[in-house]
Amino acid sequence: MYNNDHNYHNTTRRRFITNVSIAGAAFLLNPFATLGADDRELKIKQLLSKTIGIDTHNHMDVPFNTEEFKGQQYNLASELTASGLTAICMTFCVDRPKLNKEGEAYQRFITSLDEMDEMLKANNLSRALNYNDLKKTRKENKQIVIQSVEGAHFIEGKTERIQTAYNRGLRHLGLMHDGQTTPAMGDIYTDPPQYGGLTRDGVDVIKECNRLGILVDLAHCSNDAINKALEISTKPMLISHTGLNTQLGTNEKMAKMMLPRLISKEQAKTFAAAGGVIGVWTHLADTALDYAKNIRALVDVVGAEHVCIGTDSKMAPPANTNDRFGKKTNQSWENAKEGFFYTVVDALLRSGFTEKEILQIGGGNYCRIFDKATTVQ
Repeated sequence: MYNNDHNYHNTTRRRFITNVSIAGAAFLLNPFATLGADDRELKIKQLLSKTIGIDTHNHMDVPFNTEEFKGQQYNLASELTASGLTAICMTFCVDRPKLNKEGEAYQRFITSLDEMDEMLKANNLSRALNYNDLKKTRKENKQIVIQSVEGAHFIEGKTERIQTAYNRGLRHLGLMHDGQTTPAMGDIYTDPPQYGGLTRDGVDVIKECNRLGILVDLAHCSNDAINKALEISTKPMLISHTGLNTQLGTNEKMAKMMLPRLISKEQAKTFAAAGGVIGVWTHLADTALDYAKNIRALVDVVGAEHVCIGTDSKMAPPANTNDRFGKKTNQSWENAKEGFFYTVVDALLRSGFTEKEILQIGGGNYCRIFDKATTVQ
């Protein structure tokens, strides 16, 4: 009887120790996974309160026809508040539909800025012109936008127009987009190379952005164009929306289309070594946890201090039109119960990211290079 009891107690004790060891290992690997629902929610809110959350590439495309714009409503403030983000890089492009004549790109650019002025006024929002604006907004628990354009088509060989854009509040300029600028800036990553990376115009635009205090975004640039830009720029730069080319997701059709737009490990390392930051988009991620995995893959290559969020989605498409181009940011994934950034922070925590890493990826890294790019000596 004694032996049986002794064996029973020994076996029970071993099971207990094993279970405690497993639970302890799980806690050490990911303490968040062991928290209850209420504690997880509190942890997320605490993190968000510390983070200047930024989506570094979020579309706010407006009509080039002013009369059409007057009939639309953009619920930007409410969507931005619901997202949990402090700011979006409010991005628009002018090369869709195709540009047909000289001066058209510039007119579209000015019209878009005029309309965005009205939109921001209606939503009681303003543009961040420097890092201090972002810090002040976070401290006041408010939201703000960083004015961005995707593609330097509006310049049309007249670099003085960058000063005009700066005066209108532009602080983030994407050098290239799908359609080539006139004159050409350099090689787009989805086109056959023909300019050896950057043209003289491309070089001049980067130098003028450095002089004025505008962050240069190299999304859509070929590897040669990126590497040439690294030789030219005196300020750190951004690749706002891409992903590692090893992370292709489950949608074969989408993966085939997106593959030329993704970055290799080698190119990511080169860009990060020069102080650059790379944004991971929500494409190729069927769930928020998939998105966290795509972020982890890039972090494992370049480090958490060189990664950010750049969804390539739309925070607030027109409320009274059927806009089918691009996902609405707060609806990036089905069955999401919270806004975009709440959902992402939850997924990052569940995936084992540390608080420091989330603060960096969520906005800290962008703030660092935005501060350096917009500060003029």
